Amino acid sequence: MESSLARYIWKHTWRQQLWILAVVAVSMIPYYLAFDLPKLIVNGPIQGKGFETPGATSTFLDFGFSLPFIGRIDVFPGFQLEREATLFALSMVFLLLVVINGLFKFYINTYKGRLGERMLRRLRFELVDRVLRFPPHHFKRVKSAEVATMVKDEVEPLGGFIGDAFVQPALLGGQALTAMIFIIVQNVWLGLIAALIVAIQLIIIPRMRKRLIRLGRERQLTARELSGRVGEIVDGIGAIHIHDTSNYQRADIAARLGRIFQIRYDLYQWKFLVKFINNFLAQVTPFLFYLIGGYLALHGRLDVGQLVAVIAAYKDLPGPMKELIDWDQARQDVQVKYAQVVEQFSVEPLIDPKMQLLSTDATPPLEAPLAVSSLSVIDDSGAPVIERISLRIEPGETVAIVTSSNGGGEAFAEALVGLVWPTSGKVSIGETDIVDLPEAVKGRRMSYASSDAHLAQTSLRDNLLYGLKHAPLTSVSYDGALGRARAWDVEEARLAGNPDFDLNSDWVDYQSAGATGPDDLFRVIRPILDAVVLTSDILDLGLRKSASPTRHPQLVGRIVELRDALQQRLEAESLTGLIVPFETGSYNREATVGENLLFGAANGPELATRALSANPYFVSILRDAGVDEALYLMGLEIAEQAIELFSDLPPDHPFFQQLSFMTADEIPDYEQLVQRLKGKPYASVVPADRASIVSLSFSYIEPRHRFGLLSDELMAKIVTARELFYANLPETLQGSIQPYDPERYTATASVMDNVLFGRIAHNHPEGPERIRAIVYSILGELGLYDDVLDVGLGFDVGVGGRRLTGAQRQKLEVARVLLKRADFMIFNRPLSALDQRQQEAILQNVLKEATRDERQPTIVWVVTAPAMAESFERVVVFHAGRVVEDGTHATLVKRNGIFKDLLA
Repeated sequence: MESSLARYIWKHTWRQQLWILAVVAVSMIPYYLAFDLPKLIVNGPIQGKGFETPGATSTFLDFGFSLPFIGRIDVFPGFQLEREATLFALSMVFLLLVVINGLFKFYINTYKGRLGERMLRRLRFELVDRVLRFPPHHFKRVKSAEVATMVKDEVEPLGGFIGDAFVQPALLGGQALTAMIFIIVQNVWLGLIAALIVAIQLIIIPRMRKRLIRLGRERQLTARELSGRVGEIVDGIGAIHIHDTSNYQRADIAARLGRIFQIRYDLYQWKFLVKFINNFLAQVTPFLFYLIGGYLALHGRLDVGQLVAVIAAYKDLPGPMKELIDWDQARQDVQVKYAQVVEQFSVEPLIDPKMQLLSTDATPPLEAPLAVSSLSVIDDSGAPVIERISLRIEPGETVAIVTSSNGGGEAFAEALVGLVWPTSGKVSIGETDIVDLPEAVKGRRMSYASSDAHLAQTSLRDNLLYGLKHAPLTSVSYDGALGRARAWDVEEARLAGNPDFDLNSDWVDYQSAGATGPDDLFRVIRPILDAVVLTSDILDLGLRKSASPTRHPQLVGRIVELRDALQQRLEAESLTGLIVPFETGSYNREATVGENLLFGAANGPELATRALSANPYFVSILRDAGVDEALYLMGLEIAEQAIELFSDLPPDHPFFQQLSFMTADEIPDYEQLVQRLKGKPYASVVPADRASIVSLSFSYIEPRHRFGLLSDELMAKIVTARELFYANLPETLQGSIQPYDPERYTATASVMDNVLFGRIAHNHPEGPERIRAIVYSILGELGLYDDVLDVGLGFDVGVGGRRLTGAQRQKLEVARVLLKRADFMIFNRPLSALDQRQQEAILQNVLKEATRDERQPTIVWVVTAPAMAESFERVVVFHAGRVVEDGTHATLVKRNGIFKDLLA
């Protein structure tokens, strides 16, 4: 990277910089005229200079110039105006100059702002581009949070400065110089005074600000370290809880925050001292102008118009000078930041950009053997992990890697796909070193899965298809405003040095997956999900998620058919008591009080369970129906029962999973609230406390909680309140809820809730499992199984896939490998979160699925248990970083070697 920020800016923006500098130079003309005009107004029409006689006039807007040997040439003779007209005319010219100067400033600021943001975009892209080209071993030495902080936050100030890098000193310097020249022209002594004060400012203030720069650098470094430390805490939260080191972490963070506080406090003290001195020097000059200039005016050596013009001009001098000094400080500050960023991102050797060039062409299969020649790998401490390994893997061969605890088999698998660079030796396919193989080939014809599955915070579907997104394969048509916006974005991307790839294009390489397009992709995905035993998990996610009418019109349109089919099946199997359906005029005892009151699904926060008890309209309905006090007393009883049962339990106790009224953290708050409300009549309770208590009753289900709080009379009143609620529902809330309708799909409810249209009875412990099995069967019979599976694929997996279990993440990683249909499939203990029986079952499925359609990929699998190696044609045993045995499973079993010892 370019070490000098100024050279970096000039290299990429010199054309734009020259243009804006020319604009700045032109803007100095009206800027100077705006200084001179007040003097003409004061001395001319105001004081009457040139208008001493009645009817005297003055020439206005005359224009001409003088040439040597020729004399003056008048281009336009101007207008003859009397004194009052001249005053109005000059004042209008002054207003015009104000507008012109403002427009120049607007254009310059807008232009340099756009230029700065464009360069910031370029810089951030270059940094991320370099991250994508870091050598694999470097990622073990950097913290992701620190890299993200540098790209996001630490280069942010550079965007504001880049636009000012050349324009700001030219503009501010030009304005200050123009004002200074004007003052000197009016009076030399006043000009020398102003120049002396400016010189003092330029000498003293930058020197004092050097300490500010040093403190700012220390603040940046400590803040970056804090960011990295917080990232470590988040990533290692499990270990912190297990080892009881939370207070040690608090002490560490407190110490770091204390250091940051000291730095920031010193910075503030020094900053405001510099500001005080700068402001003092700026105010001394007007004092001298009034004193000396007034003295000269009293003695006739300076006219009043000149003094007024000098004071007016000086008012515009401290601003540019202060901003110029600020610019110099910002220049030094951002240069330090830029140097630190360059230092962090100057990693050698970077992956050659040619290795990552975009390719939309089909990649020919890799048919050569995988050859490993004298391969050695060391870890960051310099200890050998693999030592001088040589072996050859033929195309289509299936190889099991069996490794002892320090055998090096995992590092060997990483080296096969280039995730670890060899210290010596090489891995090659044919005559090409794997390190020199372009990613357009390696990333399409080779695939890799490990136990540490990387998942992005997006849907299951996007994560599954991630391995197929190599290049934009379709052209998106944009019309009207979208077309203009796209054209503008492409042009800005080009000017910022960014690629103009269209993210809205279809990037999925369907052909590599064995599909012809998006319409038949599911045909390929389904057997792969079955192979990794992930189908039922995704189906469950789909049933718990709401379906989109636009993406899943068939499922939404046939929801009533699904309900009828479920009811018929339950009747056929004599299981009608498993589900209590929602009925308009009756209370559903298996549903919550809140669900019975609303009898619908909330579309927004206005009528969500927590907000319901505080909603003014809903509160009025409860009052009109006569259930407000009853629900309050119910909530109070629930709070007392919950506190008595759960207050002495630790927050992580499994019993809290059964508590639906409140969380473990809320129990102390409710304990205090109950103590405060004891003995208080309902009418005297404040609305906020009343809402907190009433909200507890909304989660109550009599057959589940069995507190005996629901009488037939109360249930009837709740049904009455429901009718009142819908009868008088205001327009502002009509879009906030969708009432239950047996003939319609409820958009905000889950697929399972739509199918059930009721609640599973709590007196059947195995009811949910029975219902789920029946629903699975009905979905298959009606041809809607894949539709619900597609709903499940839309599930957001969360940050790093943490909303999935470890086993689900690993299964998804294996599915991603199978979907790519690569020539070389490398599995590095990919299913370590599963037990051996599950691993063996999935292993057999994967081997079978990988060879579907007469494909013969090369499969290398680092197994977690030696017994799993029986399914492979060849077994390679690693121990102490070396290959100690190599042969078929049967052959190695007969030997009395390490493999047999590991197998035992």
